[in-house]
Amino acid sequence: MATGSQIEWTDATWNPSVGCTKISAGCKNCYAATLHARLTEMGQVKYAGPFTRVRPWPDHLELPLHWRTPRMVFVNSMSDLFHESLPFEHVDSVFDVMRRASQHTFQVLTKRAAYLRRMSSRLEWPSNVWMGVSVEDRAACTRIKDLVQVPAAVRFLSVEPLLESIPELPLEGIHWVIVGGESGKGFRPMRPEWAQSIRDQCVAAGIPLFFKQWGGIRPKAGGNLLDRRVWRQFPPATRGRRKLASTRGQESLPGM
Repeated sequence: MATGSQIEWTDATWNPSVGCTKISAGCKNCYAATLHARLTEMGQVKYAGPFTRVRPWPDHLELPLHWRTPRMVFVNSMSDLFHESLPFEHVDSVFDVMRRASQHTFQVLTKRAAYLRRMSSRLEWPSNVWMGVSVEDRAACTRIKDLVQVPAAVRFLSVEPLLESIPELPLEGIHWVIVGGESGKGFRPMRPEWAQSIRDQCVAAGIPLFFKQWGGIRPKAGGNLLDRRVWRQFPPATRGRRKLASTRGQESLPGM
């Protein structure tokens, strides 16, 4: 079973849950919803039914325990682990697996920061779990206030798709920032000065920056150079955890 990912800032995806619902501007052209529909047409049982049907997928809960090579794992690339429809018992089980699979680093990302904050005190936070929130515009910056109250070893921001200028991105208590433009049909272009501003703020704060892409009709259409430089920085916590570069970039279906 292939476990690779073409998402540049991770090594593999793991989907112990499936489905999601749109809640903000960043969800308008949701890649997961589009891919979910494609997988449904392909007859993938896991993705049968509407994308808005949010549910646990127990058959894939313990997959990371069988992966021996240490890797960075993006959790729920096709869902949101902190969706209100998922019971606490499921979230707690996911955290238990992440704790037991200590050879890996798990990257969890949510738009539901208020629910994350309320639930965080009930969860055990192992050092190999990173927690992030999506921040696509100025309105979404309120999610950061909730994130910094979470006792994760690494707290990060996914500023993707960046939809407008964010001149004062709250960075206190943040350890990593990802920036990227939107891709796919109907993509909303990212202006250079928006990305440059985020870069400058991260440099001033001493926070590692990962510039993923400019975006376009295809993810790599605009390239990944920011002022003629590749920005692929990671927090120091990644040392010794990332798998060999030669095995990255493998194609796989989400949830494998």
